[in-house]
Amino acid sequence: MSTMEVKLWNDKREREMFDNFAELFAIIKATERLEKAYVRDIISAQEYELECQKLIAHFKTLASTLKDTVPSIERFADTYKMECPAALNRLVVSGVPATVEHRATAAASASTSAAAVAECVQNFITSMDSLKLNMVAVDQVHPLLSDLYASLNKLTILPPDFEGKIKMKEWIARLSKMGAADELTEQQARQLHFDLESSYNSFMAALPNAVLFVIVDEFSAFVFLPAVDCFWVWFEFLGPTSKGEIS
Repeated sequence: MSTMEVKLWNDKREREMFDNFAELFAIIKATERLEKAYVRDIISAQEYELECQKLIAHFKTLASTLKDTVPSIERFADTYKMECPAALNRLVVSGVPATVEHRATAAASASTSAAAVAECVQNFITSMDSLKLNMVAVDQVHPLLSDLYASLNKLTILPPDFEGKIKMKEWIARLSKMGAADELTEQQARQLHFDLESSYNSFMAALPNAVLFVIVDEFSAFVFLPAVDCFWVWFEFLGPTSKGEIS
């Protein structure tokens, strides 16, 4: 029985196109296997990242070359029944190795948490300083406690039954029943300051790894947040109408 040679191309241009198709096919398949090997912990994160970066670079170069003949990589994969969802996600959707993606997510999360911590500390100190300056009218105290309560709720590491959340919610409800011009009695102001100080201490105790130390005097605070690589936060109580600033 004789065999007949089948030519896939008619000229040099077509041959180059099919060679590129074969290269694209190989890159997608290799990326799929690499993703699975990383997920199964068969290779180290360092090895994975190095090889993945190479594949992504080759893919981008080839995809740019084939943009006219292969306008859709997903359609290409579907046409040749490749079934490589992990590779398509890495090459087409993400464009970076999973390790890089995870580091970026972690950094963003840490930055967001650090900002939330700083905001909580600022609101605690501003509220306590306000009472020291005898700002005891409802329309002065209520906004400060509302801001503090809102900032505590932003910090997801605090449990729903955190002391500060519960006490601030109770004080806000109490103040809401009073008139704007009403003032806290000396006893109420003293109790509120005690609750703020107690909640602040509980807050600091709940963040042993997020906040290294805080130096607080009557007017300012200096916070070290190692979660974002020595991120220093400075804020200052500027007066009766100021909530303070973070710079």
